[in-house]
Amino acid sequence: MRVLLVNPFYPLEENPSPPLGLAYLAAALEQSGIEVKILDLIVYPYSKKMLSLLLKDFQPDIAGATSVTMSFDNAIKVIKDIKELAPDVFTIMGGPHVTFNARETMELFPELDLIIRGEGEESFIELVDAVEKKRDFTGIDGLVYRASGKIIFNNEKKLIPDIDTLPTPARHLLPLGRYRALGMSISMTTSRGCPFNCIFCIGRKMVGARVRYRDPVKVVDELEYLNTLNFPQINIADDLFTARKKHCGAVCDEIKRRGLKLKWSSFARVDTISREVLIKMRDAGCQAVSFGVETGDPGILKTIKKGITLDQVVGAVKICKEAELLPHVSFILGLPGESPQSLENTVSFANKLEALGAVYGYHLLAPFPGTAVMDENDKYDLDILTRDWSQYHANCAIVQTSSVKAERLDEIANAWKNKFDDWLAGVEKEMEAGTANKDDASQIIRLNHTMASYDMMMNNLVEEYGTWPLNGEILSDKYAIDGLIKRIDGMTKHSSAQLESTVKFALKHGNLIYSQENNNIKWSWVDYLN
Repeated sequence: MRVLLVNPFYPLEENPSPPLGLAYLAAALEQSGIEVKILDLIVYPYSKKMLSLLLKDFQPDIAGATSVTMSFDNAIKVIKDIKELAPDVFTIMGGPHVTFNARETMELFPELDLIIRGEGEESFIELVDAVEKKRDFTGIDGLVYRASGKIIFNNEKKLIPDIDTLPTPARHLLPLGRYRALGMSISMTTSRGCPFNCIFCIGRKMVGARVRYRDPVKVVDELEYLNTLNFPQINIADDLFTARKKHCGAVCDEIKRRGLKLKWSSFARVDTISREVLIKMRDAGCQAVSFGVETGDPGILKTIKKGITLDQVVGAVKICKEAELLPHVSFILGLPGESPQSLENTVSFANKLEALGAVYGYHLLAPFPGTAVMDENDKYDLDILTRDWSQYHANCAIVQTSSVKAERLDEIANAWKNKFDDWLAGVEKEMEAGTANKDDASQIIRLNHTMASYDMMMNNLVEEYGTWPLNGEILSDKYAIDGLIKRIDGMTKHSSAQLESTVKFALKHGNLIYSQENNNIKWSWVDYLN
C-alpha cells in the first residue's frame, strides 16, 4: 500500500515549520510497512500538472491531507484535484478543522471519502488495512465516512496512553532543507495534552486534558539529532512545556549532562514558571519563552477562562529578564466582551510589558470550529462575520462585539504592524549609514534572505533556469553564481544584488548547491537532510 500525505499551502507570514504532525503519521505508517510520500505545498509551488505527474509516478492507494481552518480551502482543493485526476485513489482528511467540522465537510465535498478525527496515528493504520482488504470501517474508532447514503460517525478514538510508543517522526520524508533555507525553526514535542479550558482554543479537545509526557532521555535524543541539522533554532511546541516542573527539569538536566550546545524556545503559561525553572532552561540552551496573555483586561481574562492575572504576567516577564531569557507575549483582539475600554487596557498593558523588556504582538480572534466561541457563540457578546475559512488566519478582523466594530480591531492591529514596519525601515537606513546595531542588522539581512529564497522556491526559478551548458567554461563559485543571477534577474521583486547575496548565503550554508552533470551546470535546493 502507498499513501500520499499532503501539507496544504499557507502563507510564509505564519512562520511555518516542517509539518511535525504529518511526520509522526508517516512514521507510524512506515513502521507498519506502508510506503509513504509527503507533498509539502508550503515550500513547493502547487499546480495540477505537478500533482498529475506525482500521482502517475507514485501511484498512491490513499491520499490524505491535513489542515487547520485557514488552510482548509487549499487542502480540499488538492483533494478534489486528486479525485478528478485519479478517481480510484481513496481520499481522507485529518486535523483540527475537519475533526470539529466533520459533518458539514462530508456533506459539502463528495470528493472526500473519509475523515479521521483527533489523534490519527492508530486510526490511520487500521484504515489502510481495511482499504487494502476491502473491509468496511465498522469498529475503527475516530472515523467519519459515508455508508448506505448516510454519514457515519464511529466512536471517538481513545488517546494513545503512552506516547513513547510512537516512532520518531519521519523527518527524512520532509523537505527540511527548504525550511532551513528560509530561516525557519524546526519543531518537536515532549508531551501531548493541555489541562486548561480557554474558550478560544481547541488544544484540549484535540490532545486531551491529561498531559502525556515523553521519556526525557528520548526527548534529548531527538534534540541532539535536530541539533545536527543546523536550523537557526529548535522550537519545543508543547502546549505547556513547563506544565510539570519535574519533566521540564529532567529534560534540561539531560541536555546539560550530555554537554549539548543548543538553541531552543518553548511555550509556557505565566503561572507555571519560576526563576529556578527558567534559569535551568537558560542553562540548557533556551533562548526565549512565549506566553499567551490574550488581553490586558481582567474581566475578559475571566470570560475566556484563561485562569491567570495581570500581576502574574508582569511577574513572568520580570523573571524571564532576570534569567536572561527573551519573553514573547501575544494578545488576541476581539475576544467576547471586547469594549473600547478593554482595548485601551490591552494596548496600555502591552506597552508596559514592552517597557519591561518583552516582545509583543497582536492577533485577531479566529473562532475555529470546535472552540466554545464558535460552537456556543450565543453565550457570548460576539458577532462572527464570515465562515470563509481562508479568512481565519488571525491577521484581519472577522468578528466584532456590540461596542467594538471589526474596523477598530483592524486599526489597532495595523498600527502595531506599521510600528514594526517603521522599525524595519529605520534599521535599513541605519545599515546604509553604517550605524545599525549588529543584532538588528542581522535580523534585516535574514529577513531579506528569507523573502528572496521564498520567491525563488515558489516560482521554480532554480528548477527552470538553474541548468545550462558549460560550453568549455571552468566551473567555479563565481561562474555558477553569476550565471544563475543572470538567468533569474527580473523574475522577482528583488534586486540582482539581493539575489546574489541570497544565493551566496544559501550556498555557504549548504541550502543551495551546484554540480556538473555531463557538460551542464545544475543548481538545486538541498531538500532532504537525512
